[in-house]
Amino acid sequence: MNLLAIETSTEACSVALIHGDEVIARSELAPRRHAELVLPMADALLAEAGLGRHALDVIAVGRGPGAFTGVRLGISLAQGMALALDVPVVTVSSLAALALEAPEDDASILAVIDARMGEIYAASYRSDGNGGLVELDEERVCTPEALILSPSHAWHVVGTGWTTYADVLRPRLTGPLLSAEGARYPQARHVAELAAREFAAGRAHAPEQALPVYLRDKVALTLVEQGKA
Repeated sequence: MNLLAIETSTEACSVALIHGDEVIARSELAPRRHAELVLPMADALLAEAGLGRHALDVIAVGRGPGAFTGVRLGISLAQGMALALDVPVVTVSSLAALALEAPEDDASILAVIDARMGEIYAASYRSDGNGGLVELDEERVCTPEALILSPSHAWHVVGTGWTTYADVLRPRLTGPLLSAEGARYPQARHVAELAAREFAAGRAHAPEQALPVYLRDKVALTLVEQGKA
């Protein structure tokens, strides 16, 4: 299987390629440069693997939640490439991809992205022991103070939401904190790993059915709201 994965939902821009049993990836922290970086990254990975685009079997993409422009870009690129190559698309939660940045043990994982405007994107998971995840608390957008988590004996936290709101989020945890990494972002290599499982299970989509997940419609504060913030 040859699978190309794209993840552009946050400040990090990344692309990964599964070629047989090998996973290779490129990632760069590059706010507002995703559009210029994604395709050159993809072409570099394909060249490294000795493949052309027409050798791809499936395109995978982080569907969000995250920055509106980044999520929309990733979905659009995945749809365009898949249509051109006549291959299906697998969409993966960007929060699930972020959760795979945490240590793999039996603790729960809170994946949390700073959503701006005083809110976070959050979901919680635990490892299934086989490289995948079991969702514990579904994706949501909320204020940090409103976050409610399932009971757990211990927690790992990953994502920029922790950097911004650690003091508020810490008491929301329902067990001891084992590790916290705020400087973590969803990565295409994890999108690829999760998508490969979905593809093998027959859960791929036609390109036009690959839809973004924004979790909220409002993407900016009004001037009045900015003055009150």
